[in-house]
Amino acid sequence: MKSLLENKWLSIVLIMIACWNFGQGAYIHAKAQLAQYLIADAWQQSEFEQAQVKPWAWADMWPVAKLTVANHDIEQYVLAGASGESLAFGPGHVISSAAPATAGNTVIAAHRDTHFSFLQNLKAGDVIKISNKDGQQRDYVVQDMTIVNKNDVAWLYEEAHDYQLSLVTCYPFNAIQAGGDLRFVVRAVSQADISA
Repeated sequence: MKSLLENKWLSIVLIMIACWNFGQGAYIHAKAQLAQYLIADAWQQSEFEQAQVKPWAWADMWPVAKLTVANHDIEQYVLAGASGESLAFGPGHVISSAAPATAGNTVIAAHRDTHFSFLQNLKAGDVIKISNKDGQQRDYVVQDMTIVNKNDVAWLYEEAHDYQLSLVTCYPFNAIQAGGDLRFVVRAVSQADISA
């Protein structure tokens, strides 16, 4: 009888732990989705006012671009900086790279299990549209996808074309533990550069 009671309590504890873990995962996704709505409002206001508008009072970031991939039904707002705080709420622009929709290599990072989970479905030829708050807009065509070591940053400085876009996230996409040594990089080139 005592063993049966102990097994019952052990089962209850294990179910509670499983529910807690599931709740944590759902919380991360819900937070990321809610943040995008608040960031969208800040984006619209920043376009209107031509100023940096924070999505909530205590935010240490603001939207700098809008990323759209129409054939994958993706519309996301890119935040200033790629710190952990920014990436918790949306894709982040790597400040040391070219500003969104301007000349150079624009690098945008995001988490593989939230905002950039769609990268695993991109194919060469897909079009990624980037708009900035100044009204500049540029269409980029996906050229290739590659896997690099997180310490290999040479690709950040490669500028074979006038306008490039690099989207980066952790790899593999289905890893149980976050982080790791590998990064998945999508490289795209301005449609205008291809046509020229």
